[in-house]
Amino acid sequence: MDKVEKKKRKLRNSREFRRVYDKGKSYANKNLVIFFIRNNLEYNRIGFSVTKKLGKSVVRNRVKRLIKEAYRLNSCKIKKGYDIIFLSRIRAKNASYSEIEKAMLHLLKISGLLEKGE
Repeated sequence: MDKVEKKKRKLRNSREFRRVYDKGKSYANKNLVIFFIRNNLEYNRIGFSVTKKLGKSVVRNRVKRLIKEAYRLNSCKIKKGYDIIFLSRIRAKNASYSEIEKAMLHLLKISGLLEKGE
């Protein structure tokens, strides 16, 4: 995937985030919250949000990297055609990668975004 392709697959501005927050569905667990809505495209657009309540930028960036990596490694299992936002919760501050990945897969499963058989 080239740079232009990667840019298309990100939720960029606050209007796009607001649309997903206001009109989409959401599910939560102890580490993450997922917001999603159909986008009528052949690919997913993804957004990540980490609250400042987590702490300083070093901590926030670490959590964001863990969430992004969990998504990257599991993106092939996710149904296409959605705008998806993953929002961290304060408890994600001390979570390991495996806990973040487990939380993400749990949310994707209960939201019905995992492909059949995953």
